[in-house]
Amino acid sequence: MTAPLSQVLILLAGCVLLVTIARRLGFPTTLAYLVVGVALGPHALGIVSDSGTTRLLAELGVAFLLFTLGLEFSLPRMIAMRREVFGLGAAQVGATASVFAVLGRALGLPWLTAIVVGGAISMSSTAILLQQLTERSELNRTHGRLAFSMLLFQDLAFVPFLALASVLIKGQDHFQLSGSVLAVVGGIVAIAAVLAAGRWLLRPLFHEIAHSRLRELFTLTVLLVVLASAWASNVAGLSLALGAFLSGMMLAETEYRHQIDAVIRPFRDILLGVFFISVGMLLDMRLLASELGLVSAMLVTLVVLKALIAALVTRPFTTTRFKALRAGIVISIGGEFGVAICTIGVQAGLIPERLGEPLLVAIVLSMVLSPFILNNNKTVARFLLREKGPPRTASEREDAATSQIARREHVILCGFGRVGQNVARVLETQGFEYIALDLDPARIRAARQAGDPVIFGDSADESLLAKIGLETASAVVISFSDPGTSIGILHSIRRLRPEVPVLVRTADDARIQELQDAGATDVVPETFEASLMLVSHVLMLLHVPVSKVVRTMGDIRNSRYAVLRNIVRRGDARPLDDTHEHREEIKSVVVPPGAWAVGRTLGDVRNRGVEVAFTGIRRLGIMGREPAGDTVLRDGDIVVIYGQPEELERAESVLLAG
Repeated sequence: MTAPLSQVLILLAGCVLLVTIARRLGFPTTLAYLVVGVALGPHALGIVSDSGTTRLLAELGVAFLLFTLGLEFSLPRMIAMRREVFGLGAAQVGATASVFAVLGRALGLPWLTAIVVGGAISMSSTAILLQQLTERSELNRTHGRLAFSMLLFQDLAFVPFLALASVLIKGQDHFQLSGSVLAVVGGIVAIAAVLAAGRWLLRPLFHEIAHSRLRELFTLTVLLVVLASAWASNVAGLSLALGAFLSGMMLAETEYRHQIDAVIRPFRDILLGVFFISVGMLLDMRLLASELGLVSAMLVTLVVLKALIAALVTRPFTTTRFKALRAGIVISIGGEFGVAICTIGVQAGLIPERLGEPLLVAIVLSMVLSPFILNNNKTVARFLLREKGPPRTASEREDAATSQIARREHVILCGFGRVGQNVARVLETQGFEYIALDLDPARIRAARQAGDPVIFGDSADESLLAKIGLETASAVVISFSDPGTSIGILHSIRRLRPEVPVLVRTADDARIQELQDAGATDVVPETFEASLMLVSHVLMLLHVPVSKVVRTMGDIRNSRYAVLRNIVRRGDARPLDDTHEHREEIKSVVVPPGAWAVGRTLGDVRNRGVEVAFTGIRRLGIMGREPAGDTVLRDGDIVVIYGQPEELERAESVLLAG
């Protein structure tokens, strides 16, 4: 056996090589990982073993995937999907398990064993399907949403099928209802615990962690939440992935959703690669070669029957046969839960080896072939329904229109938040075309429904920039407020097209030079531009000629806002750090008993050199806004102050002085 470090190096080298080749050829990366597992696994070269650690990491990869998916959902959305999850999901699992149970009985299996086998075959791979649907931007399409609903119910249905298999393995010839009820109750308690923790604990927890401003602490907290929720679900007999999904769904309603997603994504991608490799390791090539006919027959029967059954039960939930058939084709592959149940059954002698081992290979082979099945689900559905050219969908028309814009002169907007949308509206009024990039699915969906040419994607992705026509773009506008994000985008743009004008938005002047060094043609600091707008209005009110106002504004911009940097400070003032130099903040100060400020007015406080704005006073739970200068302070008052950091520090020292 190869040394552990050598195994890791060989595994990494194989992944880098095959993922690179897959990307070059336009194949999904999932296929590359599966091939690595098949080639290096115990049934081929035997370089990497299928250990318990590998399986655990693979399960964690699925859990992380479901957690990030949960961040895109919310509890109200899941409640709205209850009909699809519990109606369609139950119909798919029940119908598929019943049909294959009848086939198993016809092959000589006892009824209860046949039901276990039918339940195993009814399962599909959550990780593979969600990964492929996400890569193809089909998860939010009708067939993708219905497939996801069926996958959620399959995670719940895994528990009673596994419980039935365990009972049969122990030698009991009948199913004990009490054991099943106990398992279901345990699952319900676990789900309730995760939901309760998400609603009442996670938001305040992340509020405290975010205020610490420690990136590593935030990352550790995210990992703790994912693993703890997965553990709670697993202890109750459910899958790791279900608990992780529920916790992600709870965090979807918080303001930390995007940062959490950015933190967890690298861990998810790496561990998902391990999962796909572990699936490839399960494929026994020798058994496939010796039983090729039987395995092929089982594979075709499994995929075709599952697709047909799923399409039939999906039809009442869709408007067309085409969408129902696409959902059926997507759900037709096998799953890791099915592999687990069949493996347990074969090892315990519950399922005869002559049927169990070829069935295992057929299930795994369907997972290995899943990229080809999923990538062609539309083509296959049209062929089977003899639909030559159905009317193009709205999404297809939008994609075609966006592609046409990419071939003409246009402006690329990196970010489609409030600033990006404002720029887009002005460009439209002046007759300029644009294409926007953003990573918020909800925002993109709403924008595309409104007819805006917005695409989901990372603005720093060079292949995506090339696809949306960077070569023909007249200008690029980067509207993200984070300078680090903008610098990464600038590097990508300059590698592809060094001469295109790039305008960058930033909050202040702290990193202007760094942005210019990265390739920004011009940088617009919000605080300075707001000051210029106020100055221009004041000069106009003072009857300064318009031409002189415009010239003054131009001179200030040409000098890189030099005149606005000359801020006069008091002798005792000191900036907290460079980034606070031009930023005002709000702060709350509690007046303690015995403080000098007790019994004195706000005017008295100002007379001690305090130059902040008093925006409110909270007393006995009641907030008073914009207090007058003669307001008398009492001990326990919460005084809300607003100003620059050094002024806030001075005001706090006066209010707290003894």
